[in-house]
Amino acid sequence: MNNSILILGDSGTGKSTAIRTLPPEETFIINVVNKPLPFRGFQKKFTKLSADGLTGNYYCTDDANMIRKAINTVNNKRPEIKYLVIDDLGYVLMNGFMRRALNKGYDRFSEIGHEFNVATESLKDLREDLFCFVTMHIETDKQGKTKPKTVGNMVDQYVCIEGKFTYIFHTSVIESKYKFITKNDGIHMAKTPLGLFEERLIDNDLMMIVNKINEYNNFEDINQ
Repeated sequence: MNNSILILGDSGTGKSTAIRTLPPEETFIINVVNKPLPFRGFQKKFTKLSADGLTGNYYCTDDANMIRKAINTVNNKRPEIKYLVIDDLGYVLMNGFMRRALNKGYDRFSEIGHEFNVATESLKDLREDLFCFVTMHIETDKQGKTKPKTVGNMVDQYVCIEGKFTYIFHTSVIESKYKFITKNDGIHMAKTPLGLFEERLIDNDLMMIVNKINEYNNFEDINQ
């Protein structure tokens, strides 16, 4: 079962802030851009990963191979970790592009797409009790629709990011309050299974989402 969840949105709309509701003792964060987390006390709650990978719950890297290694370590050797966060995975693409900015030719785009796939390949094999939250920035296409931010159409041809996730939430700010959009409205890319959320807007709360998914997946439909 794939419990991978994509959180999309502009900067400052609550993507990283939503991490605050996850229990630190059961949470592991891969910080792709090595930025401070935007909630009180994060340095006390999240400590750097040890050399053997068996202690600590915070790791910074934008290297696709190292991200894959960290995912596999958490999945296979850290049973106490129930929530894995990759914040912001889009910088694997953007930083990879900047490292090749002076290179000519189209091969660099296929290489960048391959790196992103390397970073996400392990997500489909996560154990059933491990939820993975991935955050990414957005961009707007010519039709005004939002999508995960990449580094051009060539990469989009190699990588269908949204297809890797069962659940996609899009951030929204309503009267200075952070919210998540649960359904695709033709503009915002979002998707959740039928009946998981009746509301279009929900609170910016990852733990609440986990509880709702667990309830949904274990609910017995007496009409069937």
